Amino acid sequence: MIIDYSKKLTTHREYKEIKNIDVSIESDRGRIISSAAFRRLQKRTQVFALELNASIRSRLTHSLEVAQIARYISKTILKNLSEEEKKRFKLTNLENAFISVAEMASLLHDIGNPPFGHFGEQTINRWIETDAVPIFEKLKVKNQEDENLKQILIKDLKNFDGNAQTVRVITKLQKLNLSYSQILSVVKYGRGAYESYSGDLNYINKKPGFYFSEKKLADKIQKSLNVKKHHRFFMVYIMEAADDISYLTADLEDAIEKNIFNLDSLYETVKKECLKERSSYLIELFEKHYFEAKKEEKPYRKNLFFALFRAQLAGDLVKHVAKVYTDNHKEIFNGSFNYPLLEFDKNSKYYKAVKILQRISAEYIYQNSEVQQREIQGFTIVNELFNIYKPLIELNYNDFEKILSGNKIGCFISMRLIKRVSKKQISAYKDSIKNLDKSGSKFEMLERYYRIRLLIDYISGMTDDYALYEYQTLLALK
Repeated sequence: MIIDYSKKLTTHREYKEIKNIDVSIESDRGRIISSAAFRRLQKRTQVFALELNASIRSRLTHSLEVAQIARYISKTILKNLSEEEKKRFKLTNLENAFISVAEMASLLHDIGNPPFGHFGEQTINRWIETDAVPIFEKLKVKNQEDENLKQILIKDLKNFDGNAQTVRVITKLQKLNLSYSQILSVVKYGRGAYESYSGDLNYINKKPGFYFSEKKLADKIQKSLNVKKHHRFFMVYIMEAADDISYLTADLEDAIEKNIFNLDSLYETVKKECLKERSSYLIELFEKHYFEAKKEEKPYRKNLFFALFRAQLAGDLVKHVAKVYTDNHKEIFNGSFNYPLLEFDKNSKYYKAVKILQRISAEYIYQNSEVQQREIQGFTIVNELFNIYKPLIELNYNDFEKILSGNKIGCFISMRLIKRVSKKQISAYKDSIKNLDKSGSKFEMLERYYRIRLLIDYISGMTDDYALYEYQTLLALK
């Protein structure tokens, strides 16, 4: 395949295409930043759930940092390319689009994450497995074709993932009508939640990138931008690298803010872990700024250290991933590069530094008793909310249709629960079933599938504090 960015960075979108690429890009920017889903990130967990200290990172502040790094990476990639190369790759008039799509993908990348982060994600999957799937399995089928569909839908439901939910949020629940290029930039993985993958591109298909509910749209967008099945859109590599770089120092800084470390104990920990790895780059970088910061008054040491350390580490890693991008340009453009940019060169001093910092987060921060206590609280809240709303997915279709229309049924609790569910999410459910043939077991399965999706959409779309409020309210704890 010839590298031609004009075929990838386009103005195509579902409705009312904007022909000028720069105007189209700015329209996407406005839709993203103005969306309710983006604003909700300010009340979602990064590491420390239900955190009152505003200086600790939320999903919103994390996403802003990722967006800044993505801009830096994309600008560095463009700087690394000669004018002749940019002209040959048809990038000359698309530099603004290249930078902006990377930046906006980074703002969007966590929009589908549920309350309480990855622990909330695991809780949802556990509840689907133990409570929703048994309800779905009771549905009767008439033939083998319907049985095959049933198994596909069960597999899809059991694979809730924040990345796939992001696609659903921006296309079905918020209906942002973003350009195809912007949408595909957040499809982190190449397979659907309903399918398995055993090919060579194991890394970029290790998790689901979209659900069965978005399959037709995903197929349409991939075809429009000439992205092969189970491949990635090139921009995902930049967004992913920016996310990885952002985590490295953010976790350490927040851990100091939460008194898990102080600057001295962090220095000793980094030194110990670098000796294990026999890696000098990270400890030399740390020591340089640690001793410089120690000269300052105590209250300012941490801020000065992280300002200097973060800037140099991020700068070095950005240059590194930009070089990996241009060195593997064709594979990345084609979406067949089967590595995250930061982990491609395993002999690199940067790779070793990344692994050391990731290990420190995993062993010293995520294992902290307060972090784990908040995770247990998050599990209890999310799990109980699903249990409370479970009657909505136990109803037969006729009864569910009645309560959507405001009519009475025998299950009085369902009549009250449905009034608490977001109208946007109910509208997405109605859109999904309105054109289905209402006869036969196929309709029963698809309708119940979309109804379970409705419940997942509602609870996974909550902020941490709203989930806590709803939990306390419905369990009569306040």
